[in-house]
Parts: sequence; C-alpha cells; structure tokens
Amino acid sequence: MSKIFFHIDVNSAFLSWTAAKRLEDDPSLDLRLVPSIIGGDREKRHGIVLAKSIPAKKYGIETAEPIASALRKCPSLLVEAPDFHLYKKNSRALMEYLSTVSPDIEQVSIDECYMDFTPIAHEFSSPATAADIIRRTVLEMFGFTVNIGISDKKVLAKMASDFEKPDKTHTLFSHEIKEKMWPLPVSDLFMCGKSSVQALYKLGILTIGDLATADPAIIHSHLKSHGDLLYQYANGIDDSVLVTEPEDAKGVGNSTTLREDATTEKEAFDVLLRLAETVSMRLRKSGKFAGMVSVEIKYSTFQSVSHQTTLPSPSASEKVLYDTACRLFSDLWNGQPLRLLGIRTSKLCDQNEPMQMSIFDYEEEHNEISQKQKLLEQTIDGIRQKYGDAAVIKGRYLNQDD
Repeated sequence: MSKIFFHIDVNSAFLSWTAAKRLEDDPSLDLRLVPSIIGGDREKRHGIVLAKSIPAKKYGIETAEPIASALRKCPSLLVEAPDFHLYKKNSRALMEYLSTVSPDIEQVSIDECYMDFTPIAHEFSSPATAADIIRRTVLEMFGFTVNIGISDKKVLAKMASDFEKPDKTHTLFSHEIKEKMWPLPVSDLFMCGKSSVQALYKLGILTIGDLATADPAIIHSHLKSHGDLLYQYANGIDDSVLVTEPEDAKGVGNSTTLREDATTEKEAFDVLLRLAETVSMRLRKSGKFAGMVSVEIKYSTFQSVSHQTTLPSPSASEKVLYDTACRLFSDLWNGQPLRLLGIRTSKLCDQNEPMQMSIFDYEEEHNEISQKQKLLEQTIDGIRQKYGDAAVIKGRYLNQDD
C-alpha cells in the first residue's frame, strides 16, 4: 500500500481560538461570523493583521497588513489582541488528541501538522471517512474547525488543505493534479512567494499548469534552485517523509515586533537585553554554546536588514550575547524607526564539548565576577523553571509595560 498523508490545518487559528474562548463569556458573538481580526492595538492603530475572519477577507483585508490599512477598508472591524498563552494551550491539546489517532505526527507550526494515515488505514472504511471523523471530533472537543488535505505526497496534502474553507476535507492525489491543481493561479502553489510569482509572470507563467509544463531550464535560469523546487511541486514531485522526531537545533533565537516603533538607541538596547536574556536561557536549557550571533532589524517601512559576527569563543552568557548584539546593532542601524528586533545564534556546540581556549578565554573563565555571573544565571534558570518566566525579572523592567 502506498503512503497516505493527512495535512491538518486549523482554520484561521488565532482568530478561531480567540473566538472559541470569547464564546464562553459571550455566546451572542462569534468573531468568525463578523468582520474581525487578531492584531495589535485598535486605538493606536498599531500592529499588523495576524489572522482574519472570512467576512473580513471579503473586504480585501490580508494577513500581515497594517491594522490602520485594514480599518480603512472596514471601519466597523472588530480588533482582538492576540493571546499566545491560549494559542499554545490549544495547539498542545490538538496535537495530543491527534496523537491518539495516529502516533506518526509531524507538527510543522503551532496550528498545522502532517499525519501518516497509512499505519491506521485498516481501522477506517476510507481516508475521507477518517478525516471527517477527526474534523467532527475536533469541533466537538475544542470548539474550532480544521481543514484536512489527503494525498500520497506531503506537498499535495498541504495544497489540498488550502482548498475551500472552513471545516472541509479535500483530496489531491498524484492522479488528480492536472484536474484539481494545474488550473490554479501559480500564486497558490506552496512555497511560491510574491517575488517568485512576479518572476514567473514575466515569463508568461500564470497558472500552476503553466509552470508544470514549462522548460525547467528556463525556470532554473531565473529562479535558481528555488525554481527547481517550484517546478517539482507543480508536478507533484515530493519524496519527503514524515519527521516525527525534531532534529537537533541549528540555531537558537528570538525576535519581537514592537508595540510602538523604537526611535532611540536606548529603546533598542532595552529590547535587545530582553532578547539576549531569553536566548541565553534557551541555550543553557538545551545545553548549547553559540559560536555566532546575528541581529535582525525590521524598519517601520518593513525593510529588513541583518548583521552577524563570530564570537571569539562559543558562549551562552547573557552578557556576551547582549554586548555583541548591541555592537552589531550600532553598526547596522541607520536611524529610522524600528518595528522589529531579533537576536539569533548559530554554530551551536555542546557545552561539554572540548574547545580550544585563548589566554583571554582562560582569564575570563577563571574571573571571579564571571563565575558569580554564571552561578546567578543558573540560579535564575532554576527559579524560572519551577515558578515561571515572570518569577524573576530585572529591576529596570519594573516600571515598564511588558
């Protein structure tokens, strides 16, 4: 029997999860049935659209669009703030349920996963029947809906789940590609972003079928290896398998979209300190040192830039990460208002892995202040692990909003 994959995707996850929670307090209003979005602050007209209802979509509102723009399109738009604690809770509950259906689950984001249906196929009359049972159970247990795509290829299952929404089951097997997928606009193809779409339009490629039947050499000459991938996906070529165990992390990082644009170096450094604290804690928790640090900036114009450097010696120290990030930021920032800041580490190695040290590293390793700092960080990690991240905070944060 050939493999059968399900791609299970929560319909407008953030909005659905917020709507289900709100219905518990106010049964008269379902955010999914009115023009509504999940985003930033309505009064300040700040932030971007993270999720939208189907009625909001009819006004032309798009995900990642500035809230101010969305409000111009629909002045009566309901704007709800995101609740990431709730989203993580719902995501975890959904994955726990799906794992009782099949143990072979690959979670690819907070609201979607692949399931290998093949080992449990004998328990159901058909894949579609199983998918319908899953959809009904999710709605009854959690109060939100999912779409399920079914195929013999993972990428086609992903494409199928994006067909008509919400609360639908769709198939897209290899033999159905020409009928169901090729007529679609090329922008609907998985991994085909705006820049790729524009490049393909210039070649006269408007549909997925156009791409699938084009000369692959021409596609490669314009889009390189990414063009090769898109050509394969357009033809349903995908040999990837389910990855049920997470791979070792190649990097540890954190970024944040600011509630209000930062305009001074001090504001940016305050944000970088918080990010360095989080990244340092994650590195220590995973038993890793970082050999490289990079800083990402996104300006209010949505232009993104980044800068990276190799550390003299791998480290998980908050002070090292913060000092390095501040130096990178100062070299990178052009003075424009800042919308997002991020710190990412890479070239990870195990903390117990032997490393060659310079004389400066030796002095640092045996410095009394450095040793006290390491002990302090370990103590704080222990407290936070037991009582939560907010159990210990820096004094400089006490009079600031989160």
